[in-house]
Amino acid sequence: MALIVQKYGGTSVGTVDRIQAVAQRVKATVEAGNSVVVVVSAMGKTTDSLVKLANDITDQPSRREMDMLLSTGEQVSIALLSMALHSLGQDAISLTGAQVGIVTEAEHTRARILTINPERMQRHLAEGKVIVVAGFQGISQTTDLEITTLGRGGSDTSAVALAAALQADKCEIYTDVPGILTTDPRLVPEAQLMEEITSDEMLELASLGAKVLHPRAVEIARNYGVTLVVRSSWTDEPGTRVISPQPQPRPLEGLELANPVDAVEFDTDQAKVALLRIPDRPGIAARLFGELANQDLNVDLIIQSIHEGNTNDIAFTLVRSNLNRAEAVAEAIAPALRSNPTDTTQAEVMVDTNMAKISIAGAGMIGRPGVAAMMFLTLAEAGINIQLISTSEVKVSCTIDAKDCDRAIAALCQAFEVTSSPRPQSASENTSLASTQTTPVVRGAALDTKQAQVAIRHVPDQPGMAAKIFQLLANNGVSVDMIIQSQRCRLVNGHPTRDIAFTVAQADARLARELMEQAAQELGFGEVVVNEAIAKVSVVGIGMIYAPGVAARMFKALSEQGINLQMIATSEIKISCVVDESEGVKALQAIHSVFGLAGTKAVVVPA
Repeated sequence: MALIVQKYGGTSVGTVDRIQAVAQRVKATVEAGNSVVVVVSAMGKTTDSLVKLANDITDQPSRREMDMLLSTGEQVSIALLSMALHSLGQDAISLTGAQVGIVTEAEHTRARILTINPERMQRHLAEGKVIVVAGFQGISQTTDLEITTLGRGGSDTSAVALAAALQADKCEIYTDVPGILTTDPRLVPEAQLMEEITSDEMLELASLGAKVLHPRAVEIARNYGVTLVVRSSWTDEPGTRVISPQPQPRPLEGLELANPVDAVEFDTDQAKVALLRIPDRPGIAARLFGELANQDLNVDLIIQSIHEGNTNDIAFTLVRSNLNRAEAVAEAIAPALRSNPTDTTQAEVMVDTNMAKISIAGAGMIGRPGVAAMMFLTLAEAGINIQLISTSEVKVSCTIDAKDCDRAIAALCQAFEVTSSPRPQSASENTSLASTQTTPVVRGAALDTKQAQVAIRHVPDQPGMAAKIFQLLANNGVSVDMIIQSQRCRLVNGHPTRDIAFTVAQADARLARELMEQAAQELGFGEVVVNEAIAKVSVVGIGMIYAPGVAARMFKALSEQGINLQMIATSEIKISCVVDESEGVKALQAIHSVFGLAGTKAVVVPA
């Protein structure tokens, strides 16, 4: 007998007919020999209607009373679904989040789960009952026993957390789409259904705006080894399996407040090649990385900084044994890369073998704005200067002097209370799906048009500057996505400086600008430039760890559409480019096509 947790979203229980259909599906699952816990959201647009009622009363409702109000939506759903099960002859009991033992922090409207006491659920399951649970809610650990809600993605989070607490065989997320698609079908009609995906890949896609699963839910699944299945509540199709690695034993206490960083990873077998003052026009990156791919050279980090004038810098790292061939490629290409035909200033190639890459990695970094700042501060306090920075949603990587690597590892391990693991180990842990021969190079593509770019010119090149910038943003609640520190140092008043660029949510762009402009004089950096008309296009895939040329194919597809790249940042399993907002959809369609993600069978997604 298997224990299955099923979660149904608002559209799946939006009407009486839909609730009765869910009851039929639940009963069939029980009759197949399974124990079932069901987590449901509020019916249809109930939550929106409750929010409107509150706003009709006051434009500043208290967060406590909003939790009291919004938690009623799920209580309606669980009672009706339990009644529907009773009418089918299936014993069932409806329980609120508090009644099933979901204990949260006392943070109204956005609480995180601290622990779950599964004792009552286990008792009811032993009695043969289906447990119908109100998602999205819990109760605070304070003596006042306050009702709390979990914020965005709360029902998904509730379901996966309950599955972890009960050590369920799997957690099925039922929604109005047939599973997880290669990209947004509203933008690319040829988007196809994935049969399976790793939790690490799903974390990147969920953080990039794939709304089928919330990153918080994927994070819990990954940490506790919960197998997720995303399915349509309208069909019997198998959907998409989200596969998590075997977890390290961990207690339920601090379930959502575990350390944001799982590992400090390092790689001392890398070298860096940088091309300085290359033209800022479409096709340059495609040409460079295309030739590297032709030589079967696999690159790791790729960083293209913000342009200055009509030129740009691109830096990349790779295994040290491949440096000579990579340098030869760069030197062969550089003479042809002039900013204009009459310019006598040619692109310059720089090589660095005295470097190491150090990274922090962890699913818990998502939505926690102070993690990158803490890394930068830790390195600064150890007197370690950062050369390059590249980030993804679940990893922050820096290059440093090789002589500083051991000190950096020790300092970061102490700061984040983790043990270190070398990069190759973390990469192999990701390949839990199958062999590299059968794992797709690129699993999916995503477009984010809700970000803004903030560029800071001439930041003093000294330990602690990045820490001060990103700690200031974190202290004011501004979460940063991509972070890039430029390769080239420029002398300003005799002192070396670098440019730093990062992206934030458009809603935070004004605050980020104000904070940086206020800090400019104190920290000694130059102009702050904000661009809200950008789009971030990304590809994600564990297979790219082992496949040279992925970046080249992506860049070539974009250059053939005449799309210029404003920023590039990579991790082991993701490549992201910032392009002009007006070209975002065209860029998504181009990369979705070039990696063969399109299919001939249209996937029907409800409006």
